[in-house]
Amino acid sequence: MAKKKTVRRRKRVTAKSVGLSAPETADVQDAPARALASRIVEDGGAALALYRDPFGGTPAVLAALPIDRVEPTPYQRDPSEPHVKRLMTVIETLGRFLDPIITVRRDDGYWTPNGNHRLQAMRKLGAKSVIALVVPDPDVAFKILALNTEKAHNLKEKSLETIRMLRALADERAASTERELAFEFDQPTFLTLGAAYEQRPRLSGGAYNSVLRRIDEFLDERLPRALKERTRRAGLLLEIDDEVTAIVDKLKKRGLTSPYLRPFVVARINPIRFSTSTDFDFDEVLGRMLKNAAKFNVDRVRQEDVVRAGGGPAEDAEE
Repeated sequence: MAKKKTVRRRKRVTAKSVGLSAPETADVQDAPARALASRIVEDGGAALALYRDPFGGTPAVLAALPIDRVEPTPYQRDPSEPHVKRLMTVIETLGRFLDPIITVRRDDGYWTPNGNHRLQAMRKLGAKSVIALVVPDPDVAFKILALNTEKAHNLKEKSLETIRMLRALADERAASTERELAFEFDQPTFLTLGAAYEQRPRLSGGAYNSVLRRIDEFLDERLPRALKERTRRAGLLLEIDDEVTAIVDKLKKRGLTSPYLRPFVVARINPIRFSTSTDFDFDEVLGRMLKNAAKFNVDRVRQEDVVRAGGGPAEDAEE
């Protein structure tokens, strides 16, 4: 029998019943936070205020940091130049930097998991320092996807950030399992697609996302072994993509045109497309997809079939 997914509903809470009152946020008796404030000053920065988060009560330091001491976490996406330029224009127009970045102290500097575009904009404007919320908990550096607020990630960016996080964590927390870090990774498909994107940057990952989301799960393997498994799974996906590319090329030679040819083909070879089950074996499904691709008959596809299918993942649609 198919497994039923558990739907967790958020409990209702009474208004103004959670967290700290405004005056309580200023009461900080946390020794690590005060030590962090002292280190910020030693690093050439200024600890402007210590406070406790109004929701969870955890401490943080509002600080001005020397801009050359701040770097993005090494596994996050590359900055978008158009977005950086837009931020530069906004900051120059307002004459103010009003959106602090989030940082954690790392070695002799600071990492920002959320704020790279703002950081790059300030650097290009020639700023000497940047305002930051410095969090004592270094694990915040691995919560990139949950923290992101400044520019929406597309599927490729999410996937590459997530597999880079797995690589970093495989060294730092080798004893942890992938499932234990489900919050940081957000979705297991990001890990498989990320490993695939690393090998094939122009992969149209969106075409495979819907089937992967039904068959991929977080692994109960320790991170080094999980990383190897993700690489293996990516290899299976790329093998299918090779077959799909060959089919798409044949369809184009027959005169069929559509930005959604690849999603159309992937949907046609998807063996669980119409299944209502929620329990699948990853290798079995991809194996069946590969067999279906091998026997795909391009002569039976008409232009109206592709048009009728319509839609598709716009962010990864073929050019």
